[in-house]
Formats: sequence, C-alpha cells, structure tokens
Amino acid sequence: MKSLKELFRIGKGPSSSHTMGPQKAAQMFIEKYPNAKSFEVTLYGSLAATGKGHMTDVAIEDVLNTVAPVTIVWKPSVFLPFHPNGMSFVAIDENGNRSEEWVVYSVGGGALSEGKANEDAFNTKDPYSLNSLQDIMRWCYDNGKGYWEYAELCEDPDLWDFLSEVWKVMQQAVEEGLNAEGVLPGPLRLARKAAIYHVKAKGFKPSLQSRGLVYAYALAVSEQNAAGGTVVTAPTCGACGVLPAVLYHMSRSHHFSDTRIIHAIATAGIFGNIVKHNASISGADVGCQGEVGVACAMAAAAACQLFGGSPAQIEYAAEMGLEHHLGMTCDPVCGLVQIPCIERNAFAAARALDSNLYSAFSDGQHQVSFDRVVEVMKQTGHDIPSLYKETGEGGLAKGFNLNMC
Repeated sequence: MKSLKELFRIGKGPSSSHTMGPQKAAQMFIEKYPNAKSFEVTLYGSLAATGKGHMTDVAIEDVLNTVAPVTIVWKPSVFLPFHPNGMSFVAIDENGNRSEEWVVYSVGGGALSEGKANEDAFNTKDPYSLNSLQDIMRWCYDNGKGYWEYAELCEDPDLWDFLSEVWKVMQQAVEEGLNAEGVLPGPLRLARKAAIYHVKAKGFKPSLQSRGLVYAYALAVSEQNAAGGTVVTAPTCGACGVLPAVLYHMSRSHHFSDTRIIHAIATAGIFGNIVKHNASISGADVGCQGEVGVACAMAAAAACQLFGGSPAQIEYAAEMGLEHHLGMTCDPVCGLVQIPCIERNAFAAARALDSNLYSAFSDGQHQVSFDRVVEVMKQTGHDIPSLYKETGEGGLAKGFNLNMC
C-alpha cells in the first residue's frame, strides 16, 4: 500500500478526481512543454460528463492559460479502457506541430495514473508490506499494538508532522464552514446550512445536541468543498466532511487531545488505504460507496479507537460503516458536488458514530470481514451501470429539474 500522504491530500475543492487530479496533470504537462503556443486537452467518460459542474475545465485552464491558450474537447460517451476518468494532453508549437499525446487518468482522491503496470510515472514506493486488514489486525494482536502504531512503523518519521497539518486543515474547514453563509456557487442556488444547524443544535438537550453538532460539522466542511475551499481528501473531496465532523466532535465534545486525534487519523488512513489498494475510492469507478461509504468506515474506525475499542472492534465498526453503504450510486445533480453529496456526508458521519456504538456493545466477533466487504464493494461498483457513476445521467441527476443546470 502507498503512504498515507497519498491518501490525505490538502487542496481546493470541489472534487479530488475532477478538479485536483486534472489540475495536477496540467501542471506536470506544462513543465514538459513550457514553450508551447497552444494546448489541446480531451476529457473522456465521467471526467467529461460532469466536468463542467466540477470545474474541471477551469482547473486545467487556470494552469495552461499561463503559457498559451487551451482548447478543451469533451467526449462524455467515450470511455478509455483503464479508468472512466481519462484525459489526454497535446502541445502545439508555433509551426502547428503536435506533440505526442499524453494519456493520463484521475483515479480518485487526487491521484493520477498512466494506466501502466510497471512503467507508470506515478508509481511510488509501497511502505506497507501488509495489504489486507486481516493481516494488519493479526499484526496488532501479535505485537500488542494498535493500527496507528503499524502506520508509525511503516511510514517515514515525519508522519506525525504531516498528520498534524492534516488535522489543522480539517479544523479550519469546519470552523470556516460554520461561519460562512450565503449561496453555494452554481445553478442550483443551494443555500449553506451549516451555520443554522449549528445554532439550532445548541438549543436541544444533550442527546440531540450531539447529533445536530455532528451534522453541522459535516455540512460545514462539505459546503466549503462545494465552494472551492481548502479541504483534506478523506478519502476524496466529495466525502471530505465525514471524518473531520467525527474528529471535531470528539475533540470539542469529548475533549480528546490532539495527539490522540492524530493517532485516530492514522488508523482511519489504514482503513482508507486498504480500500484504495484493493478496490477503489473513485465515484466514477465504483459509485459513492467508494467515497462516502469509505469515509464512513474511516470515521467509524477512528471513533472506535478513541473510545478504547480493541483491534477487532475497530475492524467491526469500519466494516459496518462500509457494508451499509454498499450499492450507493454517484448521481450528482448538475454534476455539482452538492446534491446529494453534502447531505450524504452528514448522514455518513452520524452512521459512523452508530457503527462505533454498535461495535462497542459487541466483542468484535462477526461473520463478514472488512476485507470481504471491500471485495464485494469493488465487484458491486463494477456491476453498477455507468449512468450511476458520476456521469450525471441517472438517479437523482436524471430526475431533477435539469433546466436549471
């Protein structure tokens, strides 16, 4: 598995796969052709289908236009073989000569791939020798350690400095989102709700207040993402509100220290990494189960660890968080990361806490393992028709009043 630094990425929303990834690709391409007189970029499949709503064109143009004009070609009905989020870059010189076409894929969470097994320019080292949760859990029991300690063993010494910055950005996203009001950008004219939910939650008795605050925190981060604010992919931009909401609640309402929160982020990262390595965290590939479902599993694992869960109980909490999102489609209205994405983050944060509580009542023993659910999620995602995987053609995206898009 790759480093947690490749799972938790800090950047601008609204989409890690449709905004952060393509922008990074454009930056790499411009370094190779700094003297080009024009560029041509072709977007394929899901990347083209919902690219306008996700501001894919803006992300690319912001980079390439600093050197030369760019023409963007949209081919939503053409799916390249490696991944639904394919794109190609071509540089054109002053004589009209075209460079070799560079095909690259935005595979989720801001990561890129050239779709090559051994010669991929984006191949990096795999610091983790164990790639299944069952093996990692066995290591924890054999060594009397926790999941975060396995991350510490495998990662570079600066892991905790990196995760400290991740936690700082997560908190900033919550707090900025709670203080922001108005309407989110885009044709839906969707009003921000986090501030109102936060105020209303303070008026309820503690049992309801707790849940309302979690909703508010998740809405705050997700709305910041939808507005193009700075967030952390956890594991993606579209699902970036779930883990911060749970951790912020643990920090403010239960007074867990920053050190324990950061350890919980490492544990959450282990579970997200398992899915990323063995399946996918891309909505265009496996639907929203790979984004919000995985985020729920990560948050459930983090919460369970904070409340003293055993490795088996933590695994059980994460398993439930993902299992009960199996089959969730990715059907963003108008191609925006707003409806139903924002509400899904709030509900998944609440479900993560429920998963933790359910697991806490158990001894951690259960029939369906986290690894098995990851396997099923991958197969389910590939069985889901493409119109339900971030193309804006099915589900809620189709049934909504599209005249406003």
